[in-house]
Amino acid sequence: MTCTSETARIIAKAVSGEALRKDELVGLLTLTSPEETEALFQAADGVRRSCVGDEIFLRGIIEFSGHCRRNCHYCGLRAGNRGVRRYRMTEDEIASRAGMLGEKLCTTVVLQSGEDPFYDKERMCSIIRRVKNETSLAVTLSIGERPFEDYEAFRDAGADRYLLRHETSSPGLYRALHPGHELAGRVACLRKLRQLGYEVGSGCIVGLPGQTADVLAEDVLLIRDLDIDMIGIGPFIPHPNTPLGGHPAGDAGLVLKMIAVLRLVTRDTNIPATTALGVLDPEARRKAFAAGANVFMPNFTPDPYTSSYEIYPGKGPEAGAIAKASEGGYAALFEGLGRTIGTGYGCRVRASRGCAETPGTGGGA
Repeated sequence: MTCTSETARIIAKAVSGEALRKDELVGLLTLTSPEETEALFQAADGVRRSCVGDEIFLRGIIEFSGHCRRNCHYCGLRAGNRGVRRYRMTEDEIASRAGMLGEKLCTTVVLQSGEDPFYDKERMCSIIRRVKNETSLAVTLSIGERPFEDYEAFRDAGADRYLLRHETSSPGLYRALHPGHELAGRVACLRKLRQLGYEVGSGCIVGLPGQTADVLAEDVLLIRDLDIDMIGIGPFIPHPNTPLGGHPAGDAGLVLKMIAVLRLVTRDTNIPATTALGVLDPEARRKAFAAGANVFMPNFTPDPYTSSYEIYPGKGPEAGAIAKASEGGYAALFEGLGRTIGTGYGCRVRASRGCAETPGTGGGA
């Protein structure tokens, strides 16, 4: 496989565990040669195998509320979108759905919603305690920015992980996309979550209007510096009922490069092949597993709610099919990748930078 000497040098440097400079990150993210891009993916896949093993961990998503108080310019759930059907699941509905996930080989439930004040601290703590008492699942929350005291209460109630994507590392772009909010506030939340003992997830959107390769390189550096445990990277998909509805979608190929670069840089983190990636390219999630990804997050939001959680168009129809998946169905998805379905919780195994520890043991909750 032919690479220029400079590309080969940067990839070898990354594989060795040496920190990459910003300009080197930009160089990898802007590769245009198919041969060099494939070399990047193969290097990332090798680091993935060495550091986290061959298991793919399943984390089932339940989108329990379609309400949101924020007005993010890219999101179909934004408060200003009058064309979306809003809903809220009851605690009984959430607990019942979570109880099904073990049958679908999931060891984690991801409770996801917009920023919905209806689910206050007490209501969320009740849901978390019930899921923990009635199932053996790890609980991941993806419910946006909350008062720090809420994060502490959720942790005390049994929540294990918290996903809060920073979306973009550019303060100016963040401000433009999130009216009335600053990147510094999001970063402060991520640091607090780390302090409270959560496994912390974050990530960015690739292809946002105004984003550059330099900004994406800064995203990589921010994720590295925050020591994020799980990294969600998805493409921008324009929603027609948002201010960015007329802009082109992000590029699936660039998302794959970001996944590969983040695997090389962060090594032992958990990186999912996101649902949004599959919306752009049905084969892109399989490609992501060959470029460093090790987590799959099937959607188990029940009908009639799943089609109403329209953060971007095109995600609804697939959810029901995935929810019916069996071990054989997952095996078909992962066929030819030499991968197995993870049996533990899939917590980050903090290996040495050389990744000498046994990966994929999934201890803890």
